Amino acid sequence: MNRIRNNIIAFCFMLPILLLNMCYGLLNSSNRGVTSLATDLDARIPFIKEFIIPYVIWYPLVPLVFIYICIKDKLTYCKLLVSLVFGLIISYITFYFFQTTILRPSLVGNDLFTNIIRALYKVDNPFNCFPSIHVMTCFLMIEGIWKCKEKNLFMNISVTILNIIIILSTFFVKQHVVLDAVYGILIALVTFLLANLFIKNKVADLFKKPYLLINRVSLRKTNESDVKY
Repeated sequence: MNRIRNNIIAFCFMLPILLLNMCYGLLNSSNRGVTSLATDLDARIPFIKEFIIPYVIWYPLVPLVFIYICIKDKLTYCKLLVSLVFGLIISYITFYFFQTTILRPSLVGNDLFTNIIRALYKVDNPFNCFPSIHVMTCFLMIEGIWKCKEKNLFMNISVTILNIIIILSTFFVKQHVVLDAVYGILIALVTFLLANLFIKNKVADLFKKPYLLINRVSLRKTNESDVKY
């Protein structure tokens, strides 16, 4: 519990991402025209309703993995946050200037899986597809978990497998096409590579000082030894 308490301030640095995500809803329309990037390969991928479960697991998984990495390695956490912010900015710019869409299947039945997909389709319009933010974030989590200094092989493999399944689920529930995933992975690779090149120890110290100051004021028990970089 002490490790959780001593990292509350660091967790709060994820909050601006929630504000940035408001742009998703504003852009999720066909007002600027739409393009389909579906290929013959996408037409061959079947609709498998059961894959909606890993698809929605993504929503709690992202903050949980980020929190885990934050506790284990502050520098990698910092790089992940920067990568995600710039990845989202690139995504939203793309959505604005190059809006794409996907053809969704007709839903038949009232079973649990179909109803979850029906609810998803209702709240998420079939736009904002290229790139896939699901895929981009999954790939960032994979990169971050393996970059983490304090490694746990079981955790690393588990997070990797789960994220790969989530990436596949974006195709099987017809939320994305293959090119959406390719662009999402490319953004994750480039942003995380640049973060690793430019965010070195000196840059991390700039983040570390205000973090420690806020922690001392709010918790009055944190010292530099509590924070792992």
